[in-house]
Amino acid sequence: MYQVVSIEDTVRVPPRRFNEELVDVITQEFEAMLVGRIDKEMGVVLSVTEVTAVGDGKIILGDGAIYYKAMVKLLVYQPQVNEVVEGVITELTEFGAFVNFGPIDGLIHVSQITEDFMSYDQKNSAFVGRETNKLLQVGDIVKARIITVSVKQRIADSKIGLTMRQPYLGKLEWIEEVQGDKSDEDDDKKSSVKDKKVAAKDKKLSAKDKKVAAKDKKSSVKDKKVAAKDKKLSAKDKKVAAKDKKEAKK
Repeated sequence: MYQVVSIEDTVRVPPRRFNEELVDVITQEFEAMLVGRIDKEMGVVLSVTEVTAVGDGKIILGDGAIYYKAMVKLLVYQPQVNEVVEGVITELTEFGAFVNFGPIDGLIHVSQITEDFMSYDQKNSAFVGRETNKLLQVGDIVKARIITVSVKQRIADSKIGLTMRQPYLGKLEWIEEVQGDKSDEDDDKKSSVKDKKVAAKDKKLSAKDKKVAAKDKKSSVKDKKVAAKDKKLSAKDKKVAAKDKKEAKK
């Protein structure tokens, strides 16, 4: 994790630099003294970003330099367990891959590269997956998670353990393939949900059509009853007309 921290320390300004701008000299002398070093609490010191306060200078007997107590801000990097980092493969060995991320290197043990069994191809300097044929080579950019941290006074003596055997970690190309597959699955899922909604809508329309058909059927039955009634009334009218005709003849 990158962060800016403030510290107070004493810096020596040699006589040859007395005629230079004091803040610039103090910044450069602090950089020469601190940058590249590792503090167990702060981490790796990357740069001096600002001199915020300078006290009165003191001259020590027998030393022509002036010593200043100053407050400075430092940009530091402190590796944290569970932190996800992005870096480049710098070296491959039969026991794993070294990754450079910023100011420090970490090791991905061969068992932590992928869930697939990875074979080391010494001739081509690469790791190859037995089942997936995944290929890991020097220069590949990867995402990994820090799982162990052992910080010493020198960067070369510090040890950072990494893993890529977790979701959305690994070589960037591998991550893109997984995300592409997931996107296809999401599209299929959305299509399935849409199809279910259409099917449900069709079902509702079908039920509505059935109700309309039943209503039409009832109307048809009613119409038939009305027609039968009209037929009876017509027959009755014919009888009455016939009767009236007979009486008229008499």
